Amino acid sequence: MTARTHWQAWHEPYADENSPLSRRLRLVQQHIAVWLDQRSDERLTVVSACAGQGHDLIGVLAARSDALRVHGTLLEYDPGNAAAARTAADQARLANIAIRQADAGRLSSYAGAVPADLVLMVGVFGNISDADVERTVAALPQLCAESATVIWTRARRDPDLTPALRDWLRDAGFVEHAFHAPDDAQFSVGVHRLESSPQPLDPTRTVFTFLY
Repeated sequence: MTARTHWQAWHEPYADENSPLSRRLRLVQQHIAVWLDQRSDERLTVVSACAGQGHDLIGVLAARSDALRVHGTLLEYDPGNAAAARTAADQARLANIAIRQADAGRLSSYAGAVPADLVLMVGVFGNISDADVERTVAALPQLCAESATVIWTRARRDPDLTPALRDWLRDAGFVEHAFHAPDDAQFSVGVHRLESSPQPLDPTRTVFTFLY
């Protein structure tokens, strides 16, 4: 038998609906659902970086009758998590959701999947260096279609990077639509919309490396 990796075990708190991870997931799913409702007549493209087992996007689409209008690419480096996401997408009959086992820190991994109308950066910014967070935020317009939405998460452990992160998003041309920072938990969830022009993808660049 193959041993479970750290990143597969990381998903275990989802089994507890009261865990901070489950609470964060529900917030992200709520924003995905609202975004879909607001663009109900459109064919949409989604890309998810470091997607894990795809609970956020797949969990929402599995319950929607309009799921097939969404074309998505989930990037996940861990083979076990990628396999779990693939199984979940297949079970939900999400024929337009592709699972790509790839390093999401390399912009070449996004070729053919962007520009996207929705970019998910969930579970990314808390696992890379502060400098890589800033570098990744600056590169987000390369992943975005016009007026794209970015949903992101970040723990607010000391020193709290979220004030700087929100400033970096503003500097990159995004406008904040929501920011959740519950008093009884350390996680935060942000929703930003690109107001500046998208940028062409530079596949030669690496913007982040996972630390944990």
